[in-house]
Formats: sequence, C-alpha cells, structure tokens
Amino acid sequence: MNIFALFETRVREALESLTRSGRLPEGLDLSRVVVEPPRDASHGDLATNAALVLAKEAKQNPKALGEALAEELRTDPRIVEASVAGPGFINLRLAPEIFQDVIRAALREGEGFGRGHMPGGPVNIEYVSANPTGPMHVGHGRGAVFGDALANLLAAAGRPVTREYYINDAGAQVDVLARSAYLRYREALGETITIPEGLYPGDYLKPVGMSLAETHGRALLDQPEQEWLPQVRRFAIDAMMAMIREDLAAIGIRHDVFFSEATLQGENGGKVAELLDALREKGLVYEGRLPPPKGQLPDDWEDREQTLFRSSQFGDDVDRALLKSDGSFTYFASDIAYHRDKWLRGANELIDVLGADHGGYVKRMQAAVKAVSDGQARLDVKLCQLVRLLRAGEPVKMSKRAGEFVTLRDVIDEVGRDAIRFMMLYRKNDATLDFDLAKVVEQSKDNPVFYVQYGHARRFSVLRQAREAMPGEDFSPQALLADADLSVLTDPGEIEMMRLIAQYPRVLESAAAAHEPHRIAFYLYETASSLHSFWNKGKDLPQLRIVNPTDRNSTRARLALVEALGGVLASGLAVLGVSAPDEMR
Repeated sequence: MNIFALFETRVREALESLTRSGRLPEGLDLSRVVVEPPRDASHGDLATNAALVLAKEAKQNPKALGEALAEELRTDPRIVEASVAGPGFINLRLAPEIFQDVIRAALREGEGFGRGHMPGGPVNIEYVSANPTGPMHVGHGRGAVFGDALANLLAAAGRPVTREYYINDAGAQVDVLARSAYLRYREALGETITIPEGLYPGDYLKPVGMSLAETHGRALLDQPEQEWLPQVRRFAIDAMMAMIREDLAAIGIRHDVFFSEATLQGENGGKVAELLDALREKGLVYEGRLPPPKGQLPDDWEDREQTLFRSSQFGDDVDRALLKSDGSFTYFASDIAYHRDKWLRGANELIDVLGADHGGYVKRMQAAVKAVSDGQARLDVKLCQLVRLLRAGEPVKMSKRAGEFVTLRDVIDEVGRDAIRFMMLYRKNDATLDFDLAKVVEQSKDNPVFYVQYGHARRFSVLRQAREAMPGEDFSPQALLADADLSVLTDPGEIEMMRLIAQYPRVLESAAAAHEPHRIAFYLYETASSLHSFWNKGKDLPQLRIVNPTDRNSTRARLALVEALGGVLASGLAVLGVSAPDEMR
C-alpha cells in the first residue's frame, strides 16, 4: 500500500475535476506533479507541488491555484485537512484510518510490503570486475557491495536483473600475472628468485606457484616462453578468479554471469569485428585524424590517420579510435562490443559500477550504447569513490599478503560481512568513505549497523516479553491483524512510526529509480531510531510501555505496530544484504 501513489492519483483526479469545471485549461502537463512527505512533519502527512509546477502553464497565481485545488481535495473524506503553504505547496493531513490500513497491509504482506512492480525492462548490472591479477582490496569491496545492493534494490522494486562480472582476462596485465606466477613456480621447485620491477610481488602467488609445480612438475622449465606462457596464464587466471569468488561469497556477493573479455576476440576478430561491421553499416566509422588532446601530450599519442567511431554524434566530446597503429582493436572497441553484447542479450538498461578513476569513461560509453542500440538502451555509470581505511582514526597499514594494499578479505575477517555492507552503503557512492575498523564494531547509537540491527532484534525481544507476561495470548501477525484495535495508537511516537512505515514503499521505489541504495540505509536508521525512542519513553511513562499486561488493547496494538516496523527493517536490511538478527549477542 503506497499512500504517496494513492494520493498522487487523487491529486490528479482533483486537477481533472478543475479542468472539467473550466477552472483549469485543457492539456496541462502533469508529469512533474508529485506527492511526497512534507519537509516538516508538523505541517501534515503529505505535500504536493501541483499548484507550483502548473501555475505558469495554466497562467494562474500559484497560491490561488493551490487554494482551488485544496478546496477540491477537502471533499475527500480520507483527507481531514488541506492547507496551502508558502508560494503554493499544499499540505495534506490524512484520516488516522489511512495509517491503520498501512499497518494492516504491512502485517499481511510481511517482508513483501512495499515491494512493487516498477515499470521498465531487464537491467544488466556489471559490478566488481576486478582484474584477476591479485586479491581484491577494500575499494573493490565498495563497488561490490554497492552493485549487489543496487541489484537487490531493483529486483525488490520489480525489475528483472542480471548481475554480471567482466573478467579482464585479455591484455598485457594477464601476461604480467603469468610471468609473476611462473617465477613463483620456479621458487616452488627450489630456486631462489628475485621479483623484478613490473611484476606482481605479493605472497598471494606463492600457492599458485606451488600448484603449478604439483600439476606440471619440472616440465614447464623445458619449454620456451611462447609455450609455457598461455598455460600459466590460464592456470593463474583460474586461480585468481577462484580466490576472488571465495572473497565475494564471504561478503554475500553473487553474480549470474561471469563474462570473459577473451571471448570477445575470437576467430576473425569475433564480436569486436562484428561490432565494427555493424557500425560501418550505420555509417558511424570513418578514416580520419584526431586533434591532439588538451594539455601535455601523452607519450603514446600519434598524429596519424585512424579508424574512428563518430561518438561525438551521440554526445561524446570527440570521436574515438577503434584500431591501434598495429591494426589490433583498442580497449574502447572491445568495451563497445561488450556493451553491445549485453544489449543483444535483452537488457535495455545497463549499469556499470566502476572506480572513481573511470570518470573519463562515462560520456564515451554512454554515446556508444546509444549508437549500437539505436537509442533503445541507456547506460548509467556509477562511480565509487575511494575508501580510507582507519583504525581508531589512524590509517591502516598495507597487507603483508598483498604487498601493496589492504585486502578485502582482511577486513571481512576482522569486522564481518554485516558491518562492511551496511557502512559501505551508509554514504553515497560518489563520496569518499572513511571506514574505521574500531567504530564499525561498537555497540552504540553512533554505529548505524548495530543500531538498525538492534532495532530489529527489539522486535523479537518485545514479543518474548509479551509471551512471558501474557501467557496463552496469540501474538502472531495473523492474530494481531485479526483483532488489534489500531485506533488506540495516538501518541506522537506511535504516529511517527506509522508515518515511517507508510514511507517505505515510496523510499524503495525512489531509491531504485535513482540507483541510490544509500537511501535505504538512511531510512532504516531513522526508522530504527523511532522505535528506540518510543521504547525509551515507555521506561519513564508506564502508559506508553509496549507490553502492559493490564491493558490488552494497547499491548496488542503496539505489538502490531512493532511487528509491522520490524518487517520493514528486515525487508530493508535484506535489500542491503545485511542480516536481521532476532537477538544481539
């Protein structure tokens, strides 16, 4: 039950009534009309901008239009007050029965409450896609958690979602991996080795070298590089991907598709060659020269005629090269072919979750997706900023195993999956995140993950208290739905909780539409806080205690309210991929 959608429909009906009576002109654009929570809860339960956004087009004074619309809305018995504020906002106060119906819907639907049927076709979300050259670091973890939560969020809103990992198993970096693993192979056979600059020095390749030695014995030593390199490369990539999958599983991350970059360039150029043919058919490929880039010229820049894609025709700053000087495909050409493949597999909305250093990638790829799909698909690139890892305010030193950074697995082992996932999502993805290993395990209000999980655990703690104090009573959601008298819920704290529960369907839908899972984390903290505040009031005011054996009506009504709120907390935590414990240990 989404009261915002319900009363947005009612506002539109009122506008149509004003149009039929001649007080508004025909054909007004109602697309910008919204119903949302007022900025100040004391102003009412809902607010609409209808008069403000329509006044200019209707050639009317916004406040006068607001008064006319408010008058029409007052005829609805579900609206007990409609008042015009400021330049034309209309604040609505609803009949208590509306919120009582919300609580009943939440009890009836459980964790399905608020989950909707968001319009739109299939979505492909690509996230993590860490190079298979070593263990994942904390920055990879942020992108992994964000992408996974976004996939959960869109699925909860009703969109079909494919979760994808792009394996960068082609190019120079995997040859560097293979040569580094080969040195560890020789080390496993008893040689003393030195890791030269340019190869990967981390100890994580020692087990790969040992496995190579167990599998091949000394046979690889007798082969020239052109023979052992592809064998070691495939072996090392598989080993790195196994490690990455294990780390992802430890943090609750899953993917439906693992797509190999190497498969793009098969026989006769594979899917990249198919892409160039498709672009040529559209007249989007030509031979020409690019202007020099602004600022200092890169060392590898060449002023030469190249095979170019008309990406500027689709919103990019300049056209882009598709072939290198040696005739091989550019990385950009491979990226276009990959995104074209996603679209051909049926996705009309593509989301890439990337690190902050990919800012220059956004325009060119959005232009490419528009071009290859004839405008039928759109690409949203979500950039995840850096994570500063701290312990009690001090920077954390690098991992011995990785040699260059702190691994994600180190952090998982220290603070656990829930703390990482919630805190990675408790800040917008494009803002730098300070992640303090000491603070995220504190059991206090200042630790959001603890505070929200404690709110959910309180749901069960209250229920256990009720069963002990009132044996024989049925406090199941079905029983509470059948006979709890919700009209007794009149305290401001109870009304606040009902309002927050009513907001959940809207928060879920708007967060999904904006691709912003952090909105769910913020909402959960606010909702848990409302429960904790009401509980604390009950300590001082016996008449507000949730469990009162001498007042069956208030006990059952408050338990219904707590059960509905707990269901919302469980649902939101599931979207974030965080557990909802029955008790805190």
